[in-house]
Amino acid sequence: MADNRQPILRKDSASNALHPLAKLNRLHFWLLVALNIIFLLVGQAAAVILGRFYYEKGGKSKWMATVVQTAAFPILFIPYLFISSPQSNSEGSNRPSIITVSVVYFVIGVFVAGDNMLYSIGLLYLSASTYSLICATQLVFSAILSFFINHQKFTALIMNSVVVLSLSASLLAINDDSDKPAGVTKSKYVIGFLVTLAASAMYALLLSLMQLSFQKVLKKETFSVVLEMQIYTALVATAVSTIGLFASGEWKTLHGEMGGFTAGKIAYVMTLVWTAIAWQICSVGVVGLVFVVSSLFSNVISTLSLAITPIASVIILHDKMNGVKIIAMLMAIWGFGTYIYQNYIDDLKAKKPPSAIDDAPHESRSC
Repeated sequence: MADNRQPILRKDSASNALHPLAKLNRLHFWLLVALNIIFLLVGQAAAVILGRFYYEKGGKSKWMATVVQTAAFPILFIPYLFISSPQSNSEGSNRPSIITVSVVYFVIGVFVAGDNMLYSIGLLYLSASTYSLICATQLVFSAILSFFINHQKFTALIMNSVVVLSLSASLLAINDDSDKPAGVTKSKYVIGFLVTLAASAMYALLLSLMQLSFQKVLKKETFSVVLEMQIYTALVATAVSTIGLFASGEWKTLHGEMGGFTAGKIAYVMTLVWTAIAWQICSVGVVGLVFVVSSLFSNVISTLSLAITPIASVIILHDKMNGVKIIAMLMAIWGFGTYIYQNYIDDLKAKKPPSAIDDAPHESRSC
């Protein structure tokens, strides 16, 4: 998402009078913020854990695991229909053509489908905790790609975050893989590690492309536009994943897979259904925090969820947490902290009036 520093509710005092959340008192505002935080944290942790549960109990279809990551996108129509962003009279003339927007949504949707497939393969060969810790490297790739694509500065704190998170991933790479899922060989463990790393890089690229789309094509980042991006790219991703499911022939094995699911047929269906719902609950939380607070705050909570998921997987799935993984997790948390602190500094500078910034002593922030 675009790096929108100011809270959306404070952008335009004139439009705030029409904003559906403008009349909320402070208590209700923070309750809404807390609700969206819960959606994001619980949604992502539940989706990853249920995805791993699907594989552990006998699920084998990588394409099915990919489909469910976006299949429940119609849920996003609920906030889209009930909460609309204020529009100015000049928006109609600045709106890009339907063909242009469709091409953007289609290209990003195809990328999302490919990225989801990589994540499905990674989760097949890795434990949920190891998988989540490797996913944290998306911050490394985000920092690098944002520097080249979105022209964001590469600061000392960001450099620290990149180095620490890279070392954290390296520790997992040389781990003795004693926590690998049953039946996964050393070579498959390595494949899972590399594929998850590639998925994290691709996800970071997707974020940069989305930000570029908001800046150069859509030219705005209101609640409705962000949700439209989520809905239509998820629609494309679901269609592409479904085509892959049938083209690969995996659909023929689903009936037998359901019968062989050790937790039972009902559990098989419910696992897929709730995995799909969990991913979209997470999406509602992400977009909700962008709408209610800011994209900065949403990114911070999204980052926090990457640290919570490994802990949840240890508690629920009883993943092994050896010394190497504990050190890797602590290093990842340190990397998260420096990344979040840098965003906090940027947010403070973005809120300063231009005169205060001009009068302040200049310092070099880029490496």
